[in-house]
Amino acid sequence: MKPFRIAIAGLGTVGAGVVEILQSNADLIQSRTSRKIEIAAICDRDQDSDRGVDLSCYEWAGDAHGLADIGGLDAIVELIGGSQGIAYDLAKAALGKGVSIVTANKALLAHHGFELASLAETNGARIGYEAAVAGGIPIIKALREGLAGNDINCIYGILNGTCNYILTAMRETGADFEDVLKEAQEKGYAEADPTFDVDGIDAAHKLCLLTSLAFGVQPDFKAIETKGIRDITGADIRAAQKFGYKIKLLGIAKRQDGKISQSVEPCLVPADSSLGGVEDSYNAVFVEGDFVEKVLMTGRGAGRKPTASAVVADIIDLAKGLDVPVFGVKTDKLAKPVWADAGQIKSCYYIRAAGDAQITEEMEQVGLGALTDKLDSPYIMRVEDL
Repeated sequence: MKPFRIAIAGLGTVGAGVVEILQSNADLIQSRTSRKIEIAAICDRDQDSDRGVDLSCYEWAGDAHGLADIGGLDAIVELIGGSQGIAYDLAKAALGKGVSIVTANKALLAHHGFELASLAETNGARIGYEAAVAGGIPIIKALREGLAGNDINCIYGILNGTCNYILTAMRETGADFEDVLKEAQEKGYAEADPTFDVDGIDAAHKLCLLTSLAFGVQPDFKAIETKGIRDITGADIRAAQKFGYKIKLLGIAKRQDGKISQSVEPCLVPADSSLGGVEDSYNAVFVEGDFVEKVLMTGRGAGRKPTASAVVADIIDLAKGLDVPVFGVKTDKLAKPVWADAGQIKSCYYIRAAGDAQITEEMEQVGLGALTDKLDSPYIMRVEDL
């Protein structure tokens, strides 16, 4: 059988990891696909960096835009990142020519997933994006294949390793957010600009894809209620411990009465629960189905090796000829979601506020909604006994 020919756009941490796996486990991979995976071309802005792998045997493409024009390609591995620009242009060009895409780019699919899935279907191409959600955890494959016989009613979990690391360190050291963030940046757990992570945007991109897969609806990133962890203090961490809880940034999507609610926000979870035990930079995803009941998947949510492993898994599936719709069903079967009104979602909440005894008494009598304007900088956090 002829080789499965790929090009790789982006040779950063993950891209170099993909090359490493394809080199180190070439015989193993060929035995599982009955085809050799051949890297036909590579592309990156920097050709001189030492990436810890031998790139001398590969052809360098001068511009990522031109990768789609290379004859005989079966797939392009897009590891550039970003929802616009080169990544978007390359994905459209490749899919338009019937060349499949493998990507770790959750932002690209959260913003353009429906368009790109439609383009892939029209031209007989496929999109693999296991690495876009929860790193090495095979949650996309689980939803598209392993749990395909279930009606999913809820999916939730810890979807950002940076935030989980920061919250873990705050609890263990007693330090406040800014100090732990600085340490996380020094150790490489957080980016120099941590906005996407700590403000919940990265987790929201991932939840957008999980919601679409779980409920068979068109992805709609703008519909996600998103709140990050910047305002969490050491006092909140200690209060949570006192009550028997830990604070975790959760992505939560639920379906009830024909409507879907989805949010990314800090939540209090029981310290002795399965989610409460997921620490450091680990991710975890819970899925609730009508027949399988609860399934928990946990593992490293980022990093060179786990993410590269997920990318290579998608390459292998493509080489084996696996053809699964991008979001579980064909795009013409993806429903337009009906979103639940955030104001109508009932849950327990933890509230931190400066107020006098009279306000506290009024809160007990009439509830929080009528008193928000009387409170001095209230901070409200959802309590989830998931």
